[in-house]
Amino acid sequence: MQGLDSRAQSILTGLRADVQSGATQLALNTLNELLSYLDEVAPDVEILSRLLAELRTARPSMIVIDNALAMIEQRLSSDPHAARAAILDTRDQLQDATTTIARHAREHLPTTPVIMTHSASSVVLALFRSMAENQQSFSVICTQSSPGFEGHSLARALDELSVPVTLITDAQMGLFVPEADVVITGCDTWLDDGCFINKSGTYLLALAARAAGKSFWVLADSFRNSDANPGLVELEEMPADELNAPEGEWITHRNVYFERVPHALVSHRISEQGVF
Repeated sequence: MQGLDSRAQSILTGLRADVQSGATQLALNTLNELLSYLDEVAPDVEILSRLLAELRTARPSMIVIDNALAMIEQRLSSDPHAARAAILDTRDQLQDATTTIARHAREHLPTTPVIMTHSASSVVLALFRSMAENQQSFSVICTQSSPGFEGHSLARALDELSVPVTLITDAQMGLFVPEADVVITGCDTWLDDGCFINKSGTYLLALAARAAGKSFWVLADSFRNSDANPGLVELEEMPADELNAPEGEWITHRNVYFERVPHALVSHRISEQGVF
């Protein structure tokens, strides 16, 4: 963070520390923070470019953030005065992609579906909001998604929408999958080898869905596409103190937040371009 002012540093720190928001929400939050930064600090192009470069690498498992900021960098390279327009255009494209995905998914769901999900994808939540706004009857089974417990925030959001939701521990995935009509998760990065990266636990849910004969859908817009070498993609690991684990000479704590899921377990990928 060398050379960044305190406001820029706070944006970077906030992005790194947020383990509750989904990738799209984090990207949108960051874009909104950048707009405020332009108003409050009016940084020159060099400082803004330095901040964008730092932000792009802050959450390596969430390529949507990197791709969104890369679009802004590209605009700035040709027009140094286009920062605000570039941020606004990128934000609109990301929001439009989410809205379109929700529409595509809603059109392919059965009547009165029971949907099971893991973690708290902002795109999956957008689908649920769209269904509620269109008065489509449905219910949700969601894991609490430990150790961050993002599923708790999703359950609260569904409760506010008056949608019936069953909140379960991650260990109960296999027990409840047979009760679902379809399993739907978000995606943090879609790799060019066909695998995708999402919150740890998604692989187990996909396996449970396959064993129960349930469709497994992934909501992933084109902002999530990565051409990086799949073998070099970093899976973020968070502080082990989240585990509340005992200490001991022979105890090793690991808190890897993200994992790869093979494309063979995916029934449908739904992006703003359609259903695949």
